[in-house]
Amino acid sequence: MAYASDIRLARKSLRDWFDAARKSFAEARRQREIYKRTINELNMLNERELADLGISAAQIETIAREAAYGRK
Repeated sequence: MAYASDIRLARKSLRDWFDAARKSFAEARRQREIYKRTINELNMLNERELADLGISAAQIETIAREAAYGRK
């Protein structure tokens, strides 16, 4: 019968944890910027321009959310 003589648990270091947190924060920030930019750009269009795109003013927030965070 074989025995494992050296079993090490894979643990993330504090640096790895901070790196992951920083990447997560950067991604959330990037998504928020996409959301805000999409809202601003769509709000600059008038009703006719929105209608030409097949969008109503009530859909702007939903479209921006999907652009930034994807469909859920």
